[in-house]
Amino acid sequence: MRSTLQHPKLLVVDDDPQILELIERFGENAGFEVESCPGGREALDRVAHQRIDVAVIDLRMPDVGGIEVLRAIRQADPDCQTILMSGGATIDSAVEAVKLGAVDYLTKPFDFNRLKALLADVKKEAANRGRLLAAEQEIVRNAEFCGMVGRSPVTQELFALIRRLAPHVRTALITGETGVGKELVARALYQSGPRRQKRFLAINCSAIAESLFESELFGHTKGAFTGANDAKAGVFEFADGGTIFLDEIGELPQPAQAKLLRVLESGEVQRVGAVESRHVDVRVIAATNRDLRTEVDAGRFRADLFYRLNVAEIAVAPLRERREDIPYLTGAFIREMSSRLGKRIVGMSPFAERRLAEARWDGNVRELRNVIERACIMTDGEFITERELASSVTWAASPSSSLQGRHDPPPPDGEQSLSRLERERIREVLEQTGGNKMTAARILGLSRRALYRRLERYQIEP
Repeated sequence: MRSTLQHPKLLVVDDDPQILELIERFGENAGFEVESCPGGREALDRVAHQRIDVAVIDLRMPDVGGIEVLRAIRQADPDCQTILMSGGATIDSAVEAVKLGAVDYLTKPFDFNRLKALLADVKKEAANRGRLLAAEQEIVRNAEFCGMVGRSPVTQELFALIRRLAPHVRTALITGETGVGKELVARALYQSGPRRQKRFLAINCSAIAESLFESELFGHTKGAFTGANDAKAGVFEFADGGTIFLDEIGELPQPAQAKLLRVLESGEVQRVGAVESRHVDVRVIAATNRDLRTEVDAGRFRADLFYRLNVAEIAVAPLRERREDIPYLTGAFIREMSSRLGKRIVGMSPFAERRLAEARWDGNVRELRNVIERACIMTDGEFITERELASSVTWAASPSSSLQGRHDPPPPDGEQSLSRLERERIREVLEQTGGNKMTAARILGLSRRALYRRLERYQIEP
């Protein structure tokens, strides 16, 4: 069973059946979904596969002790609240429990009023977290534009540029690293433009055999080459009146480049093997992760075609340069995956959220989406934790060191510079707003929660 926002999950671990029954009734009356484990070994298996909001653990058990269970919970889900209980408390065990993140240490027979207060605090925190996640999901919905999501200044500038260009441009070139979402930008241009009721065809130039490029794009006549048993219209004829998206345009071979240039300049398409041309009216959006200027200098790409395509260049920033978008993208992906998988997944644990913000994201938005999809498949709770991310994320800094209380290694110089710029920008905006964090968050394109995390990370006092 999975916990719900209304009924957070309480795990009770004790080898005394009477204690288990007593706390189980107490927890249910307090509004918790309670699970009991008669020993530490069973608890280890339980915390490795389930999301737990709070655990009450006996210190002394015959098979596996409470401290070992506490360590396992700390490693599996650092956001889980833990309460240790013992009939023979010692200073050393209490200190170790506190070091491992226990919120309290109760001695048997313990004060039920104290336990009631602790559980009430946990339940209140879970409810607040649920309301905050619901509010952030609403912000995610408001941050969407034609299938893209983001609130960072860089992304908002991209959205504004698309809105300005969409009604007018007939050719555009989208540039950016692999995985940044170039096809989404192309579709946004299409959906925001006057041809949105017409066809949109996406062609991956790197997936077409070189010998078939001209036939695929421009068509062929019957008998034009071996295997051409029938005449065939190419993509340009099929998309007449609509939009063609040519992804990885840098892979286009030289003969096809010359024909494409002719189509762009004259609107005339000539099928392979044909004498006559056909007129087409097509908007062409191209994309590449290569530097086409370098390709032109090397003679691999026609300069005249490059300048014809580059009437309007749209550069899409990599994810590492717009990390403020990560929580919004994550929320959108979780909403999509939970719907598709038929699961109730409402968000990330705070610790998992921090780890996503620290990841390298060499694969950009595509990598983030794949990571969230895998995490949604793996989780059996309502919150994705660091446990579901550990095997699929490339960290910019070691997660294990921070879990054990050590400092992560310093980031590369580029990341240090980025952090320094972000810190200075936050301070500047806070000065402009007179320390008003809500207004500052809106100017920075952040949620209030994201701003608070940065204030804590950079040790900034408003």
